[in-house]
Amino acid sequence: MAETDIKHVEKTIKPPVTSVGVIGWIRANLFNNWFNSILTVVTLYTLGKVVPPFVRWAFVDSLWLSTGEACKGAEGACWSIIPANIRFIIFGFFPYESQWRPLVAMILLIGLLFYSRNRGHWKKSLAYAWGAGLLTMGLLMKGGILGLAVVESTQWGGLPLTLLLSVFGLAAAYPLGVVLALGRASQMRAIKTLCIVYIEMIRGVPLITLLFMSSIVFPLFLPEGVTVNVILRAQVAIIMFTAAYIAEVVRGGLQGMATGQYEAAESLGLNYYQTMRLVILPQALRIVIPPTVSQLISALKDTSLVVIIALYDLLKTTQSVLSNPTWMGFSSEAYIFVALIYFGCCYFMSSYSRRLEKELDRGF
Repeated sequence: MAETDIKHVEKTIKPPVTSVGVIGWIRANLFNNWFNSILTVVTLYTLGKVVPPFVRWAFVDSLWLSTGEACKGAEGACWSIIPANIRFIIFGFFPYESQWRPLVAMILLIGLLFYSRNRGHWKKSLAYAWGAGLLTMGLLMKGGILGLAVVESTQWGGLPLTLLLSVFGLAAAYPLGVVLALGRASQMRAIKTLCIVYIEMIRGVPLITLLFMSSIVFPLFLPEGVTVNVILRAQVAIIMFTAAYIAEVVRGGLQGMATGQYEAAESLGLNYYQTMRLVILPQALRIVIPPTVSQLISALKDTSLVVIIALYDLLKTTQSVLSNPTWMGFSSEAYIFVALIYFGCCYFMSSYSRRLEKELDRGF
């Protein structure tokens, strides 16, 4: 009988409402002490002052499909600047009738990136798919065969150019950074010195300096009549800059490896290349995933600096639209649109890095 009464009491007595559910979470996280309580109240007051006016400006009083003249007297945002100029913002000076080509190239690139997110797809067939995809994208952008009109690289711009500089720049900079890190950790003095000089020299100057040198100084050293595409020069500058920072991140991972790992590889009779490829690098690269992705995200955003050497990337095409008298004064709306595109790209990289960390986690 006593046990029955105890069970009945346990069923009828519930925890206080203020300790469970939403109210419990609020008390435990937002009002658990006087400092957090004051901070919560100040934050809520600030949001109350900022959010309603922003919502009214961005959605309630905004215009979406009007002309520039109609927007002049509007109290809200003029989102009409985006649909009215979307093709120039996205594709720049690429011929209007051929803009389907960079669109297909971007869809193909994004499709390959999403397909490659699954580590189960990392097979030899994926490498062939990337090779075929890159060749197809190059043919679509350049043209000249299969009845496609030739489009000079000087007419490339907008989002395709931004993706070109970022994706291919990061893809080339990462392995180069790994090689530089291995060179800096090498026992061969000449190779180590060269890698140290390169890394410290590149890291000692801003990316803007390298872009200016690639655009203005480098052509001065070329023989008369010889030119190198400005996009290629900017791409090389971005690769060189990013690789130097990746090298330092990877070097940190190499230094974090225990000497027992090297000794174990040596006891198995592995040579230097086998040790690095099979034992050291897989572990070192895994533990430096967060700082590596952080550096790659920073490099992705830095590609917008090519605007200073007159390359019409996504930011430059947007600035060109804002120089049109019809759309002057609506820079907030245009830059918010560009920021959302960059945010989407950065969020994709960040979310993939977290997923990769979980998949590679060994629990120790």
